Amino acid sequence: QVQLVESGGGLVQAGGSLRLSCAASGRTYTMYTMGWFRQAPGKDREFVAAISWSGSTIYADSVKGRFTISRDNAKNAEYLQMNTLKPEDTAVYYCAAGLLERSSWYWSAEKYDHWGQGTQVTVSS
Repeated sequence: QVQLVESGGGLVQAGGSLRLSCAASGRTYTMYTMGWFRQAPGKDREFVAAISWSGSTIYADSVKGRFTISRDNAKNAEYLQMNTLKPEDTAVYYCAAGLLERSSWYWSAEKYDHWGQGTQVTVSS
C-alpha cells in the first residue's frame, strides 16, 4: 500500500512559480510510476505529468516547458515545479501512484491505484 500527501499549493500571480510536493509511504514506493493530475471546477480530471521508477518523464502539451516533475526515491517524494503559471493552471492538483507496465498508460487516471487528497493551486491574472 502507498499513501500520498500533497503540499505546496497556494495563490500566486500569473507568471509566478510554485513547487508541489508529494510525500509517499510504503516500502515499494520506488517501483511505482508517479503522476500529477489536476481538476478545475466543472472540468474532468486531466493528466499533467508522470515519472517512471527509472526517471523517465512525460508531460501534457499544456505544461511542457513550464512544469518539471521529479522524484527522490530516498525520501519517498515526488515534486512538481511549476513556472510561468497561467490562470488556466488553476485547479486542484492530485498526486497519484501506480504500477504501470506501459508508458502509454501514464496518461490514464484509471491506471493509478493510489491518490492523494489534492492541493489547491490558484493563479490570479
